[in-house]
Amino acid sequence: MAIHRLNHAVLFVRDLARSVAFYRDVLGFRQVAMTPDGFDGAAFLQAPGSTNDHDLGLFEVGAAAGPSGAGRTTVGLYHLAWEVDTLDELAATAARLDEVGALAGTSDHGSTKSLYAKDPDGLEFEVVWLVPADRLDEAALTARKRISRLDLAGEKQRYGGQTRGGVGISVPA
Repeated sequence: MAIHRLNHAVLFVRDLARSVAFYRDVLGFRQVAMTPDGFDGAAFLQAPGSTNDHDLGLFEVGAAAGPSGAGRTTVGLYHLAWEVDTLDELAATAARLDEVGALAGTSDHGSTKSLYAKDPDGLEFEVVWLVPADRLDEAALTARKRISRLDLAGEKQRYGGQTRGGVGISVPA
């Protein structure tokens, strides 16, 4: 058996409508009609350009649900990372996340350029652009051993805003 990729994630959320609106309006997900009959409180979403049946399942647990303690007081998942095709898309996503107060930070991991954000329930996620395999030089590979501040303008100058990321890594060359 070989795992090829993450197919979907499921999150427990306080307010389903609020979470659907966030993932739709900020990240461009679209709701797909696949909620089982008679099962209220769930929604399934597909990422733009995805070929998955769905990429995100949301299950409402109600307003009384406490915050996730994962990584602070309990074990649990830290975050999921979604990949974008270009640095221009990463910059546009950063602007949308910042506009709604969801952007928590940015990082340069050498071969990965990352945004970190939180959804309305405070669940953290990452949006990344991966340096294409044929552009991975010694500097990018060495920089994987540290976390630096992301200079998005500088990265766009270095790689080009429309260069497709992940080619040869997560996208066949």
